[in-house]
Amino acid sequence: MFAEVWIAACTALFVWWFSTGAILIAVRRADRQRGRAHLMNTLLGLPLLVLGLVMVGTSASGLGVTAAYSGFIGALAIWGWVELAFLSGVITGPERRACPKGLATGARFFRAWWTVAYHEMALLAGLLIVAALSYGQPTDIALWTYLILFVARISAKLNVFFGVPRINTEFVPEPLAHLTSYFRQRSVTLMFPLSITILSFGTAFFLRQLWMAQSDAGLVAAALLSSLSALALVEHWLMIVPLPDARLWRWMLPAPTRTTSKESKTHGL
Repeated sequence: MFAEVWIAACTALFVWWFSTGAILIAVRRADRQRGRAHLMNTLLGLPLLVLGLVMVGTSASGLGVTAAYSGFIGALAIWGWVELAFLSGVITGPERRACPKGLATGARFFRAWWTVAYHEMALLAGLLIVAALSYGQPTDIALWTYLILFVARISAKLNVFFGVPRINTEFVPEPLAHLTSYFRQRSVTLMFPLSITILSFGTAFFLRQLWMAQSDAGLVAAALLSSLSALALVEHWLMIVPLPDARLWRWMLPAPTRTTSKESKTHGL
């Protein structure tokens, strides 16, 4: 039992780390190549999206440990392609200009929304597709996996918009350089404790499911989901705790084509 939980937790950690690194490598190299390299990255990544959809669809009707892993990885594959398209500047929003100085919070929020509107719609479409594939099926780990990522990503975006002490931009690719003008580096707002509370309750919920699991598949699924939720919680704490988390990926990336004045990181997948 302990071995299965340990393997599932390590799998979640490795897939999160490796998939994030793989996307960053692809985007950084496209920055260096310029031209249509970012678009080609997105197109070449389409098989990842298809594979994710197939894995989610086939795993939903399964009941075993294999179905749990397949649904988890399938949801991450779908999410990963959307994030690749976003970081490549292919699916972002109609507004691609930097934020003017002096905008009121409301105007700044709506302008910020237009910078990522297509991306948010794509993420929502992915959630609806995964929900449809999982509806009425015995295994719903893909839906829970995608939902954790969805909530954590919206929470992270709102926090960097309203303000947190640590906002890092080293891994922001050239097509999204304008987004950094919408970030606000300051002491935390009420958004941060709200986010921490939601993610903490989510992690506790999945840990409770882990404790109550009656089957190997249930045990693995709960371990994967509680690990992913805990990672999202840690990533949020790193918005205020000064730890050099960017080193997790910096060593594996090619040199950037431009320099930035701030220490940096991205929020996982």
